[in-house]
Amino acid sequence: MLKGRIIKGIKAFVSIGLVFTAVVCVLRRLPEVFNNNDAALAAAAFTLTDGKYYAESGTVPETTYGAAEQTHSEQTTLAAVNYSDSRNRDKSGYYDSFADHSGEAVYEVEQKTIGSFGTKVDGCFVKNYTELDVDFSKLLNNALPFTVKKNSDKPQVLIYHTHTGEAYLDADVDYFYESFYSRTNNNSFNVVAVGDAIAGVLEKNGVKTIHDTTVHDSTYNGSYDRSAQTVMDNMKKHPEIKVVLDIHRDALGSEEKKVKTVFEHNGKKGAQIMILSGCDPDNERGFQNWRNNLSLALKIQNTAEKLYPGMTRPMDFGYFAYNEYICDGSLLIEIGTDANSIDEAEYSGMLLGDVLSRVL
Repeated sequence: MLKGRIIKGIKAFVSIGLVFTAVVCVLRRLPEVFNNNDAALAAAAFTLTDGKYYAESGTVPETTYGAAEQTHSEQTTLAAVNYSDSRNRDKSGYYDSFADHSGEAVYEVEQKTIGSFGTKVDGCFVKNYTELDVDFSKLLNNALPFTVKKNSDKPQVLIYHTHTGEAYLDADVDYFYESFYSRTNNNSFNVVAVGDAIAGVLEKNGVKTIHDTTVHDSTYNGSYDRSAQTVMDNMKKHPEIKVVLDIHRDALGSEEKKVKTVFEHNGKKGAQIMILSGCDPDNERGFQNWRNNLSLALKIQNTAEKLYPGMTRPMDFGYFAYNEYICDGSLLIEIGTDANSIDEAEYSGMLLGDVLSRVL
């Protein structure tokens, strides 16, 4: 019981910190809300607290990195493209659904498929959180402003993670215990495993890919500043990089009821993906390439739905940038939620790798 009270206390402390951060975020965005339009209010919820824009100078301010972040881990992933399952994963230092959780409260995982709402664009959907009258169909059919070379010996795609520790449930279960905490440095259960799956398929299909596993979120604040620097370092070293993907996972529900998003392909459950594509119509943030990013996002979304129906949640389009200002092929993609199993998320990563191979 004492253990349970300690865990609840820690969760309460973390929750208060997150609420405080969210309030600060909204307060910082309020001037935009009243100076521009009501749509900006909705956008405030989709803009991270430390997402700054450095497009004009092309540099990121000096940041004090934690020891874990000083190791710049760049690797070209040549992972075997095989579907695995959590029974083969080392759970060291991570949560185990099947361990002894005596005395802990147990909560529900709800399974959902989030489908057709928003603006229909060919075979996919877009949630437009702006007042902009965007011709999504035209952007879908526009040619990409870059060319990816197949079988090149130079990297064409960069995968990285601003929130490297974002993790998943260890198994496909409909419950979780109160001790479940969906962040870990065990890369067998976080978004790094998903990045490996995406990169493995791209490599197999002849698209040379760097999967940079640098940790940017040992402290949450400043994580976007640090990941932007990682991207710019990689692009300086490998100027042939055309596509830059920040792979995350979402979280839906509450502390006592989590929601996981799923679809099925070939009898296997995958985690639904959600693409976030931002805009800067008045060039207030130096994010001039947003239409090119949106064109790529629509191509990925539409191709995914044609190949693997139900794979995507409606795309989020709004007044945010994250690190998407850096180049024409920059996107943030969320793979599932913290209630999806790592197997479901990894499977979707493999399918996304196939989609990207076809689009590029």
